[in-house]
Amino acid sequence: MRRLSLPRVIAFCLIAVPFSSLAVSRVTTADEHKQEHEYKQAELPTFGVAKLTPTKGSKVRGMLRLMQKDDGLHVVGRINHLTPGEHGFHIHEFGDMRSQDGTAAGGHFNPEGHEHGAPGSHSHAGDLGNITANADGVAKVDVVATDTKLHFVLGRSFVVHAGKDDLTSQPSGDAGGRVATGVIAIGNPDYKK
Repeated sequence: MRRLSLPRVIAFCLIAVPFSSLAVSRVTTADEHKQEHEYKQAELPTFGVAKLTPTKGSKVRGMLRLMQKDDGLHVVGRINHLTPGEHGFHIHEFGDMRSQDGTAAGGHFNPEGHEHGAPGSHSHAGDLGNITANADGVAKVDVVATDTKLHFVLGRSFVVHAGKDDLTSQPSGDAGGRVATGVIAIGNPDYKK
């Protein structure tokens, strides 16, 4: 059996021990990273925003806040420059604002393929019914969507229609053209204005 000299033992320790410590620290770091990733993945967003901008020929604008709560997704805000009366108000499939008439937003967000329900009922996730503009053309929005969650609608869009959604006609309740659209994004719940 060959014996190592003291200088060789010391050299071995100086080289081998740091590498073994690195291996242990890598495992710990990887485990910590995995736990951190799982923790962040479990945290779903609870606050969103959508800035509504007019389609071509419209002046309709607004700002909406979305808050995920136990009883559903609360949508609150204000929309200006509408004609007085009711207007269809929906979440649409895509957050694509490239078309001047709002059609790039696609159809209603309807992941389960439900049809419009009876008047007074909301039949699918994107169907938020109607909003009502007062004589000044202002609609105060305060809707609770009980059949969807914020993380399902992020990146999709709100669409405000020129007319009333009759809640029965297919595919959009005969609500007419699109007067405003806005992409739903994660918002900063701490920002106050």
